[in-house]
Formats: sequence, structure tokens, C-alpha cells
Amino acid sequence: MFKKILVANRGEIALRIQRACKEMGIKAVMVYSEADRDAKYVKLADEAICIGPAPAAQSYLNMPAIISAAEVTDSEAIHPGYGFLAENADFAERVEKSGFVFIGPGPEAIRIMGDKVSAKQAMIKAGIPCVPGSEGELPDDPAQLKSIAKKIGYPVIVKASGGGGGRGMRVVHTEAALLNAVTMTKAEAAAAFGNPAVYMEKYLQNPRHIEIQIIADTFKNAVYLGERDCSMQRRHQKVIEESPAPGIPRRLIERIGDRCVTACKKIGYRNAGTFEFLYENGEFYFIEMNTRLQVEHPLTEFTSGVDLVRTQIMVAAGEKLPFTQRQIGMRGHAIECRINAEDPYKFTPSPGRITLWHAPGGPGVRVDTHIYNNYRVPPNYDSMIAKLIVHGDTREQALARMRTALSETVIEGIHSNIPLHRDLMADAGFGEGGTNIHYLEKGLSQRPR
Repeated sequence: MFKKILVANRGEIALRIQRACKEMGIKAVMVYSEADRDAKYVKLADEAICIGPAPAAQSYLNMPAIISAAEVTDSEAIHPGYGFLAENADFAERVEKSGFVFIGPGPEAIRIMGDKVSAKQAMIKAGIPCVPGSEGELPDDPAQLKSIAKKIGYPVIVKASGGGGGRGMRVVHTEAALLNAVTMTKAEAAAAFGNPAVYMEKYLQNPRHIEIQIIADTFKNAVYLGERDCSMQRRHQKVIEESPAPGIPRRLIERIGDRCVTACKKIGYRNAGTFEFLYENGEFYFIEMNTRLQVEHPLTEFTSGVDLVRTQIMVAAGEKLPFTQRQIGMRGHAIECRINAEDPYKFTPSPGRITLWHAPGGPGVRVDTHIYNNYRVPPNYDSMIAKLIVHGDTREQALARMRTALSETVIEGIHSNIPLHRDLMADAGFGEGGTNIHYLEKGLSQRPR
């Protein structure tokens, strides 16, 4: 096992990894920017190193600074968390070439899955169903473009091959709008991701966003740990997630879970990972794979009983998975609300000093956060400041616990999206379960301004 791990991230995930390391008897080195000097995980750190000023490009995205920090502290491995460099194949490669273990998949697997076109081709080979679409990158020829779109059937969505985070995509309803949409998406993709390649897919009208959690070791063992429903979104960003997915028969989940495991073995995948699908009319359609730990991993930890962070560290250290597929079962129901420092309905960021923070408690309640009384939320990073996760024997009990937990939660000094979460927990459509990915945005568009 490792003696020392460098944590190359911030916020609640940095604290989560730090806690796992302490539990395992591993020293955790925390890197931080000048904006995070007063962060809880820095104050609690065995060792902490400032790697640059507030802007992410000069700190958390600064590969040489992170690798130098690992060298001077004699760290053996680097945990990238999520976001920043977690899915950067070049970073994983540089980490390994510098003599450290990257706690994540190999660079090649990240490259295959990071490019949406190659990922789709790999999934088709592994027998995983994909959204009908172009075989690969779209050509420049207008006649060919029109022919591809006609074959798929309108509406279609044009997506950046190297995209993510909801950027670099356009829905096209008519042939007249097609060529302009492709040109604009290519320009966006080149500017945002340095890769102008785009592809085309059928635009599903009423899909849910379902993801399958997997974990794999270096001995070709892979296990899926159930599913999460992440359909409550706005601007392609998740707001509420739950596990298991309401109303989807277990046999369908088991079938797609087995295929994901097969795919992992075929591409030689190791560590934690998530297969994301659109689900409509009893069918799963692969959209992408996240080659990292997910924000919503606590849901799976509650329902599967597996500590994902601990397990991915064990796997990275060369140990075998300590469980088999047969030993994994779904236990109860879990719901997660992402708490953001933002206006609850306009979604404008709200950085600043938290004058009062009171966390909820009680059976089955977990709060993952790095904030505290008098903590200043910096304006430089993602606005998520906490995750509120509850677990119950049934979905009804989990919903009741979440409503209670939200009513107990107090954040003063800044705006947060807790009022939105309280509204959604009282919403009849969400209460029934099975809402699609457009549900929240449609509801917000009808809200009086």
C-alpha cells in the first residue's frame, strides 16, 4: 500500500480523499491555490503546498507545479479527484513517466473515452447500444451532411467530439438549419476544446439520464455497482441524483451492467468509471464514459456498501478487488442534492463569506462539504460548496429524510440553491419519479419572473 498520496484537487472531493487516506493510514499531501489557503483540508493536512495563484490555469491545471509538489514531498501516487486534470490523458502520462502512480485509468483508456467518436466505436465493438448517429467525424461536404441527417431522422444533435460539460452541442430540427449549426458547433469546439471535430446523433425527445458505476482492477476483474438516475439537470449540469433509478426493471439494469463490465475488460480499463446513458422507451443508449470518480459517488457508496475512494486507492496500489459481482446488491434508496453558491433560480454565482453554516443530521444523512462558519467562497472555481446525501430503506423514506435535512440546513451570507431543492422535493412530478432530462428547465421556464 502507498505511504503517501498527493491530492491534486480542491473543495469537498479533496477533503473526501484526505479522509479516506487517514482511515487507511496513508499520509495525504494537499496542494492548494492562494485562494484556498484557508480551506478546511489545508488546515487538516499532514502536508500542504501552495502551487500557484487563484486562477485554475496557474494552479490546479498547472501540471509541472503538481508533479514538482509530488517530487519534493516524496509522494508515491497522485489522486486527481474530479474536474481539473482528472480526465486529462497527457497528465496521467506525465504522472506515470515521472515515476508516480496515477490513481485512475491508464492514459490510453482516457484518450479512447475522452474522444466521443472513438468512445462510441469502442462501445459498438463491445456490444453496448449507442444513440443512432454518424459513424464518426462529420465530413465537410454539405450534400453528405444532409444525407447523414436524413438517414438518422430529425431532430438531430451536433456534438463536439472532444466536448463535455454541456458545451459544444446544438439541436437541429430542420434541414435548412443544419449547415449553419454544424459550422457554428465546429467553431465552438475548436475554441473551447482545441478540436474542431463534430459528430451527429438522433436527438431523443423524452430521455432520462442513467449511469452505471463500475470499478475494475489490473487483474481483469470488473464489477458494476448499480445505477444512478441523474435526470434532474439544467444546462446539462446535474442538480439532483438518486439511486436506484425509479421504475426501471432490474433485469434491464443487470443486462446493461454486464455489458459495461465486458467493455471494461475489452479496453483493459482499471479504477473507477461511469458509463452514461440516455434511457427512453425501455432502451439504453450510450452517450459517454467518465474515466474518473463522479461527484455523485456517495449514492453508490450508500446503496452498494462499497467505499469507492478507498477501493480505487487499493486498485491503484495493485491490489485485487475485494468483492465479486455476486456479492454486490442494492440496499435501500439514496438521494443527493448538489448545494451551490448561486442564485437558486437565476443560477448566477454567489461567492463571498459564509456568516452562518448549520449542517443537517439524523439517521441516513451525509454531508460532504469543505465549508465552515466564516469560510470565504472564492469566485474562481465551480460554485458547488456541498453535497447533501440521504439514504432510506425506501424511496419514500429517502424523500422524507431529504425534506427534513433541507429544512434544517442553514447557509447565510451568500445565496445558495437550497430553496430550489426544497421546491423540487415538494414537486409532484419528481415525487412520482422517472422525470426526463428536460423536466427542470421546462419547469423553470414556466416560473413567473
